[in-house]
Amino acid sequence: MAKSATKAIGILTAGGDCPGLNAAIRGIGKAALGTYGMQVIGIANGFYGLINNQTRILSDQDFSGILTQGGTILGSSREKPFAKKESEDISGDKPAMIVETYKRLHLDCIVCLGGNGTQTTAHKLSEMGLNVIGLPKTIDNDLVETDVTFGFHSAVAIATEAIDRLHTTAHSHNRIMVVEVMGHKAGWLALYSGVAGGGDVILIPEIAYDPEVIAQHLVDRARKGKQFSIVVVAEGATSVTEAALKEKQKKKKEKGKSKKTEVSGLSSGYRVAGEIQELAGMDTRVTVLGYLQRGGIPVPYDRLIATRFGTEAVRLLADGKYNRMVVYKNSEVTNVPIEKVAGRTKRVPEDHTLIECARLVGTCFGDKMP
Repeated sequence: MAKSATKAIGILTAGGDCPGLNAAIRGIGKAALGTYGMQVIGIANGFYGLINNQTRILSDQDFSGILTQGGTILGSSREKPFAKKESEDISGDKPAMIVETYKRLHLDCIVCLGGNGTQTTAHKLSEMGLNVIGLPKTIDNDLVETDVTFGFHSAVAIATEAIDRLHTTAHSHNRIMVVEVMGHKAGWLALYSGVAGGGDVILIPEIAYDPEVIAQHLVDRARKGKQFSIVVVAEGATSVTEAALKEKQKKKKEKGKSKKTEVSGLSSGYRVAGEIQELAGMDTRVTVLGYLQRGGIPVPYDRLIATRFGTEAVRLLADGKYNRMVVYKNSEVTNVPIEKVAGRTKRVPEDHTLIECARLVGTCFGDKMP
């Protein structure tokens, strides 16, 4: 066995599931056990399992045959131990309970696989004296410091295939097909799948849209003989009016005069479809992909990057380097201090090359005519 500064680690997966989690777990487990002889403890159901000591020792057999499996063999949850709202079935000081479990298991480090919330929680645990390593997982691709997160490319493939399939129905019935994809704060998934699927309109949270611009774009297409169109909408997309209202509410909140007001009870896809029907008078249908985007087997790219992330994490563990997140930058797998990631979101720049590319082929982003 190779020498290692780390003897025992815990692994947990937190937040929403996504393709590639099991590939990452396998990469960590096989390298930690087989190369360095570390003890590997699986923590069930994210931070919830760490609070309640829902753990078990993992063997090499646990990592066999899981490379292509979707989901996570460890289970997940959205438990946020530092949140003010207490879980219904958990009482007491949850961060302190985590520290107690950490010490009881004699862990040297916890490897946390997850997105923004998970990495922020991991950072807070590091501030309490625990050692952590983060792996960037999210289909939204919205973690800073890394060019890509595992799970993203699988979700892009699923969303793109859905758009491809909807093209035939849109063409057959001369309809406007609105496809709603995930992406509450960042529009990476809508942008990539929209461009790959030939979306005629792509709406993302970073660019507030004008319904009149969208309607005019679709009418102009119809006048040119293009009687159907595909509109790809991120769940966090907002109109110019909605964006202004949210900014006004934000300022009131900062002044302590906030009074929360819901813009609409409808999801973004249905709001946009209603606006199109009202302003353009076109037959419109909505498809919300929802959890389909997070399910199924990971595409080869995600299996590769998740495995590389996992083995890089073990290399850090062997060297005794903690409180870092593994990242992919400039075609290289490396790592950054986890404090640089916590509490931040990577949004799509309005001058991103893919947006420029899409505009050049006539795609409308709702802010101006192509």
